Amino acid sequence: MSASPLPLLPDQYYHIYNHANASDLLFREPPNYQYFLKKYAEHCAPVVDTFAYCLMPNHFHLFVRIKSESELVSHFEMPENLSSLELQDKITFQLSQIFSNFFNAYAKAYNRRFERKGALFPNPFKRKEVSDERYYNQLIYYIHHNPVKHGFCKELVKWPHSSFQSLISEKPTLLCRNEVLSWFGGRAAFMAFHRDTV
Repeated sequence: MSASPLPLLPDQYYHIYNHANASDLLFREPPNYQYFLKKYAEHCAPVVDTFAYCLMPNHFHLFVRIKSESELVSHFEMPENLSSLELQDKITFQLSQIFSNFFNAYAKAYNRRFERKGALFPNPFKRKEVSDERYYNQLIYYIHHNPVKHGFCKELVKWPHSSFQSLISEKPTLLCRNEVLSWFGGRAAFMAFHRDTV
């Protein structure tokens, strides 16, 4: 019997990742990547702060922080008379449901597009709590470096489906860009870390 998935809790940081079922692909063409991010913005952005992501043909990585309890209560329009335990249970359930809805929305569109049937993602989605602040920079580098690690490109700066370019640009973004860059000591230090870390 497999263990229950780690609950998603307010104000906690998580590395969320998953891969396609068996040898399937998650993304076959550029519009797939764009649609995944569009659905993520619709479903998940209201309840998480996003620091980094990387989408690859057969798997993805996200580094997020769940929003505060007060923000979640307001978003979910929960009654005020709930006990703290009831509140936590409802928030945890709603958060898992939001991610499930997101993955299902993407999978349904993907299956229609490629005339495919069956589950696209293993369930439940994988997640690890990130409790050590000293690990944030290493995790962000790990996420951005993943396409190189798996042989999808030779340099991480060349991979078009990660948060790296958005984090170093000035264009509007849903990412917590200023917070991320502050962890590294600024944009130049962020770029140097990604260039020098091996």
